[in-house]
Amino acid sequence: MTETEHHDALQALNGEGSLRARIREIHWAVRTFMPFVARIAVAIYDPKTTFLKTFVHSSDGDDPLPHYQAPLGEVPSLARLLEEKHPRVIQHMLTFEGAESEHSRRLGRSGFAASYTMPIFSNGAFLGFVFFNSREPDVFTETALAQLDIFGHLVSLLVVQELAAVRTLSAALESARHIVNARDTETGSHLDRMSRYARLVARALAERHDLDDEYIERIQAYAPLHDIGKIGIPDAILLKPDSLTDKEMDVMRTHANRGQAIIDELLTNFGLGSLADIEVVRNIALLHHERVDGRGYPYGLAGDAIPLEARIVAVADVFDALTSKRPYKDAYTNDVAFAILDQLAGTHLDAECVKGLAGQRDEIERIQEKFREDPLG
Repeated sequence: MTETEHHDALQALNGEGSLRARIREIHWAVRTFMPFVARIAVAIYDPKTTFLKTFVHSSDGDDPLPHYQAPLGEVPSLARLLEEKHPRVIQHMLTFEGAESEHSRRLGRSGFAASYTMPIFSNGAFLGFVFFNSREPDVFTETALAQLDIFGHLVSLLVVQELAAVRTLSAALESARHIVNARDTETGSHLDRMSRYARLVARALAERHDLDDEYIERIQAYAPLHDIGKIGIPDAILLKPDSLTDKEMDVMRTHANRGQAIIDELLTNFGLGSLADIEVVRNIALLHHERVDGRGYPYGLAGDAIPLEARIVAVADVFDALTSKRPYKDAYTNDVAFAILDQLAGTHLDAECVKGLAGQRDEIERIQEKFREDPLG
């Protein structure tokens, strides 16, 4: 028997790393024999809002679509692609300035001249698109497309695996909430709204803090898990309509540590310990009640010592609590809520995060319209 050595071009996929790092490894392998492929990108779909959102990319230069999102209906060609369930080839983007969508115009301005797009499905459910872009026209021959199909499905599988892991964690935690019937005031609509407010804040801070789309997506996915520790708080305290005593407040405050412990246990039990950015969800659960003046809990962290994701979620959560009806209060208007947030900025809440949310009134109103509380909520 004769043995020979062979270098596995995709061996790096066997190790740990972010989804973006894995996409870059695939891109490197593709370019060894198709050097004209200048970019691989993934956009994911939010079925609740119909928005298509940039997620990860491997651009070999500046990203032409940072933190971009748009309703799928505003991109008719992609909507048709989804309806027909087959890939799309554009060999020459001759008139990109007159293109139907902003994302096509941006790609054209960045010098991309051709593209191959594949829809991503998981068990028949649409998840998004994989894009292969080139700065050279007329390069996607039948031979090239046959090879890219393989890599496109590999990228799709990685995306499906990544999203499935996040959704498994979220579903497990949500099931736990319902099993113990400790929902507090956090209805499904509240969680839908506040998680999208958190995304708005993250996008507003993205340039200054160098946040990529993968991190921003994690913020939205993990924000609803912020108070999961409350499933361990007795109903007599959790559902008490009156003010809590000092002793009861001490018990309530334990939900932060309980939340992190629950998440860690579920990560272990579901084999999700290698999930990318797992510290994001742990920090959100543990530290979203810290205050920038150092008077929060559980550790009294102050300022930038509080992880950014916890500061973001705190603002989103407080804003939705203010603008939502509760058994003990009516809903405040957005103007009143932002006036209160301004008062809390610099003491309870991060001022930069407050400003980031306040600058997106139109988006906030769209979220509120889409995720109105139902009469029983």
